[in-house]
Amino acid sequence: MAESAVKFLLDKLTSLFENDLQLLRGVREEIVYLRGELERMTAFLRIADAFEESDEEVKVWVKQVRDIAHDSEDVLDEFTILQAHDHGKEEQGLLYGSIRRLSCCIKNTKARYRIASQLQGINMRIRKISDVHKRLSHKFCTSEVAGKWWETHGGGGDALLLERSDIVGIDEPIKQMVGWLVKGSSGREVVSVAGMGGMGKTTLAKQVYDAAQVKKHFKVRAWITVTQSFKLGEILKHMIEQLHQAIRIPVPQGINNMSTNQLKTVIKEVLQRRRYLVVLDDVWHLCGWDALKYALPNNTCGSRVILTTRNADVASTTCVESRGKVYNLEPLPLTDAWELLCKKTFQGNSCPPHLEEVCNYILRKCEGLPLAIVAISGVLATKDKRRIDEWDMVGRCLGGQIEGNDKLKDLKKVLSLSFNDLPYYLKSCFLYLSIFPEDHQIKHMRLIRLWIAEGFIETKESKTLEDVAEDYLNELLNRSMIQAAETTPDGRVQKFRIHDLLREIITSKTRDQNFATIAKEYNMPWPDKVRRLSIHNTLQNVQQYRSASQLRSLFMFRVAEKPSLQRFFPTGFTLLNVLDLQSTPLNVFPAEVVNLFFLKYLSLRDTRVKTVPTWIGKLQNLETLDLKNSRVTELPVEILKLQHLRHLLVYRYEFVPHENFHSKYGFKVLGKIGALTSLQKLCFIEVNQDGGAILIELGKLVQLRRLGIVKMRKEYGKAFCSSIEKLTKICSLSITSVEEDEIIDLEYLSSPPLLLQRLYLRGRLEKLPHWIPSLHSLVKLYLKWSRLKDDPLVFLQYLPNLVHLELSEVFEGDTLCFGAGGFKKLKHLGLDTSDELRCIRVEAGTMPCIEQLSIKRCKSLEKVPSGIEHLITLKVLKFSDMPEKLIRTLLPHEPGNDYWKVEHIPEVYITYWREWEWKVYSLEGLSEAQNSHFCCK
Repeated sequence: MAESAVKFLLDKLTSLFENDLQLLRGVREEIVYLRGELERMTAFLRIADAFEESDEEVKVWVKQVRDIAHDSEDVLDEFTILQAHDHGKEEQGLLYGSIRRLSCCIKNTKARYRIASQLQGINMRIRKISDVHKRLSHKFCTSEVAGKWWETHGGGGDALLLERSDIVGIDEPIKQMVGWLVKGSSGREVVSVAGMGGMGKTTLAKQVYDAAQVKKHFKVRAWITVTQSFKLGEILKHMIEQLHQAIRIPVPQGINNMSTNQLKTVIKEVLQRRRYLVVLDDVWHLCGWDALKYALPNNTCGSRVILTTRNADVASTTCVESRGKVYNLEPLPLTDAWELLCKKTFQGNSCPPHLEEVCNYILRKCEGLPLAIVAISGVLATKDKRRIDEWDMVGRCLGGQIEGNDKLKDLKKVLSLSFNDLPYYLKSCFLYLSIFPEDHQIKHMRLIRLWIAEGFIETKESKTLEDVAEDYLNELLNRSMIQAAETTPDGRVQKFRIHDLLREIITSKTRDQNFATIAKEYNMPWPDKVRRLSIHNTLQNVQQYRSASQLRSLFMFRVAEKPSLQRFFPTGFTLLNVLDLQSTPLNVFPAEVVNLFFLKYLSLRDTRVKTVPTWIGKLQNLETLDLKNSRVTELPVEILKLQHLRHLLVYRYEFVPHENFHSKYGFKVLGKIGALTSLQKLCFIEVNQDGGAILIELGKLVQLRRLGIVKMRKEYGKAFCSSIEKLTKICSLSITSVEEDEIIDLEYLSSPPLLLQRLYLRGRLEKLPHWIPSLHSLVKLYLKWSRLKDDPLVFLQYLPNLVHLELSEVFEGDTLCFGAGGFKKLKHLGLDTSDELRCIRVEAGTMPCIEQLSIKRCKSLEKVPSGIEHLITLKVLKFSDMPEKLIRTLLPHEPGNDYWKVEHIPEVYITYWREWEWKVYSLEGLSEAQNSHFCCK
């Protein structure tokens, strides 16, 4: 980690020499010496970063190097601020200008003396630790590092959530647990999964929870993660939300003000007459089960609870109480362990013969623990298969360390090796995840923008910083250091999570290396210098009146109090790079931001801020301005001064319940928006007024990757197409017309952006744009209000990479035909509000990969799609607000029914709107509901 700090400082020094050398005459010699010494030390820091864990003397030396790098960075940044301040003033008249120049000269001279003095002090420290380094150099022997890399502390966490394709030796446990769930008594039973940390409890429970037979048997399901320090009220609210989502009814109002007993009553009333399955994952103590069990009614519907725990007493007690069962997880046998290692290390291929011995050695040391195998495989997968010495190095690091019965400690050693093996550029990125609260799902683009603002991302030729950051994320995923928490149908990972055990490791390292301070406990000791501060839950945990002069990043998570920055940081934080106040109860733009010269990332997302002050133009280094879901609707003209701005998000969504549609509201764009040439994301701009000139300006934003436009008019089509042809890097494009009947004219586009992956068009189309079938990179297409006369499927079916297609009020004809051989990669299809549609034909051989089909509000469609039985991969079929006649064709006892066409589909749902609420039925529950709801219409 010291290597990262030194590398970052050296890059900054290089930039100063290249750009501002004429300003540094007074401190040149000191900086030259500083840079030379740090460059000489860099070669040893990579080894020392790992070696410090087992040698206290080396640990002290590494800390001293890291502190020098941080202090040097602070001094140079303070100097940069003085220079920017003095040279940023406008001259006002000859006399005033002369006075200003004299004042500037005096201040610069004083600044040089002060900076030189500070750097002299730093260089004296450098000389001392250089002497120590010479004395310690014999310790930086690779062979000795291998033997001592492992001295880490023990801790706990749960099993990695593996992909299904990565799981081995689990088919029989799944089969047995599924049998326990769907068979047995009519009373509520608890099935506990017990085992040590890392054995795969959560993995097994998740596979059982997602099994098709379980989904079909239990229509009401919820997954609740309890954790060691759970908050009962929050867990109960989360359970209420999941259960109401499962039965498709709104969450009761006022749950935030209910007591825990009231929340339990709500849950009990929902579940009392329903067959339910609730998973309580990671229950540490009996008090966790005791706090929740009375909310889960012991009805006679055959309900079940799955409970995962590392505590054998919890498992046995719940088993006795409910006459349930316990599944005790055992280590993987050697054959399964070998299969798992090959899957993760060699991507399913066989192990090369010359590596078999070392791989078998490593497997024996992992002792059948899935988490250990996955973690060490992530390390091995990055090694050169031709270099047996690299693989032997990993084996020797493990040698003699996994012994005895303290498996949890051993597991942490494996994961510590995974961290230590990370390249230096990933270590800071990975430690950064510690700023997020436990169980927090980290949004993909949020993390990328933060990494860039922190300076963690290295510049690479022909790639943007965002592209490089994406590579970093993928590398962490491939090393099993993070897991995907939410993935879109087109395969994009939207949210990530970090496993509890890994969180323990990085939290400890974060604290030891003063990488970040996590304020989540009152009176928790803080380091003398705080560089990154993450405040969790309440501002009461913040130590007031503490100096924040070195603070670089400030975050607030789940903070309910109004964030008064001046109150808690009266001395200011002029070196701040990142300020993330997302979801705080903030009403006005924080005035303290005005002096933050180095600020690169500012998020006021989900706040009540309405206006942006004119002094926003002073934030010359700002790269991300996130005002999504705030109340801002326009920006001052000074925003155009922010030449480094890369991401500008100023929009909000409002959900229209009955239409199942999000209405977008953007901001009034500035006439000269083309001046912001660094923009990569611009969402959403209103072009209702003077739209032609604004759209022409967009053609200057050649770096744009994502563009969102609202209030589009037909007459702006030519100007828009002219600009889009210049935006060759665009990947995502969203256009919404000013009104539902307003035509979007896109026929002028002769050279469409070939990299376009996602296209959203909301507005009238005279015909389907001729260029859409040529978008070979397109993975998602959303069309609404198009009202086409011709069947659009004819033009769309051969898009080679289309995975997700949504059509809402798109076609005015009476027949849609999905032709044989079309839509070869389509997984998700949605059809909504087609009043004239009477027939849907599905030919054999179409949509061979389809997984989900949703049909809504097609009032003339009276039969199930003809040929739907050909869709053998279909997992979910949803009908919403459809004619009664169509619904009746699904009833098994009706003459000439179509039940046989859909009985192969694991999940079939019918959602019906009646008396101001949605009624949701599964296929098997439809018959018993028909008299009370359908016949009375």
